[in-house]
Amino acid sequence: MMIVPALAFAQNTDEVRKMFEAGRYQQVVEAAPPDAPPAVLFTAAQSQLKLGASDQAREVYRTLADRPEDDAWHFIGVSGQQLVDDQADAAAESAERAIAIDDGLPEAHYQRGLALAKKQDWRNAAAEFDRVSELNPANAYAHYYGGLMHYRAGRPDRMAIHFEQFLKLAPDAPERPEVLQIMKTVRGR
Repeated sequence: MMIVPALAFAQNTDEVRKMFEAGRYQQVVEAAPPDAPPAVLFTAAQSQLKLGASDQAREVYRTLADRPEDDAWHFIGVSGQQLVDDQADAAAESAERAIAIDDGLPEAHYQRGLALAKKQDWRNAAAEFDRVSELNPANAYAHYYGGLMHYRAGRPDRMAIHFEQFLKLAPDAPERPEVLQIMKTVRGR
């Protein structure tokens, strides 16, 4: 039996996303050479952040930011860099520019949701993660962050819907215990 290196998954964005959802962040990073598809690079940057490697995440975002300005991924990369540098307002604005170029790109809304969450704008962040969930219902972390944002915005009904979907989509996610505890607390069990 031949063992397929993680790099072979670089072209399969769904497989890379599944590795991320299972907490296999180092494998995601290894599966993302600089010429990987933008969605793979985005997931690699998110993985670097989960690993506590802000400088490496900034570099991956820079690869996206080097794309042409008429490409939504350019502004996603710029926004990612700005968010790593704690420039939440600028990050939200850059993500808005990505959305203006391609409103149907889930990662543009996801990035804006992250920036709005950093600004503690829970309702608008929740709306962005709701949009990601509409565009890509299989994105477990759209449901995770959507659940968190609705929880913080005082909408436990919407939180529960997102968290239940997150648990179905990412049963091995490192955040599973946290989600189960929040749901238990909210439900009063």
